[in-house]
Amino acid sequence: MDRSDLQRLSKEDLIDLVLRLQRPEKNSNNSSKPPSTDKKEKRENSRPGGAKIGHKPHVRALCDNPDEYRDYKPAFCERCGAAVAPDAPMDLIGEYDEIEIPPIKPHVIRHRRYACSCGQCGAKAAVPAPAIATKTPFGPRLQGLAIY
Repeated sequence: MDRSDLQRLSKEDLIDLVLRLQRPEKNSNNSSKPPSTDKKEKRENSRPGGAKIGHKPHVRALCDNPDEYRDYKPAFCERCGAAVAPDAPMDLIGEYDEIEIPPIKPHVIRHRRYACSCGQCGAKAAVPAPAIATKTPFGPRLQGLAIY
């Protein structure tokens, strides 16, 4: 807003503008804002963030027997761009585990019925249908998982 805009304002609008500018900034003490939105003031005696001196770091232990190894070796020098020989001696500078659950694959059992002709009388001999042929094809564990 410049001076000409202020001159065009009515007396009531000008009073509202002045009162709005004089209101304190909202924080958790004078509004419904949560305390986490307040800005921390810089204090002279405040301690820096992060781990404190003497704090023992918590690091996840690497797996004793990983299923797969993937090695990442430099192919060129980042400084001069020269190619690095594949058999050049290398130092291990970091190891990291990626943990993943293997894909779940259903265990399918196919029930098959056979029939044949009798060698004596020539009649067709067939075994009766198993109980699974008249029920749901889903086993008790899969049914339990679906219900759970």
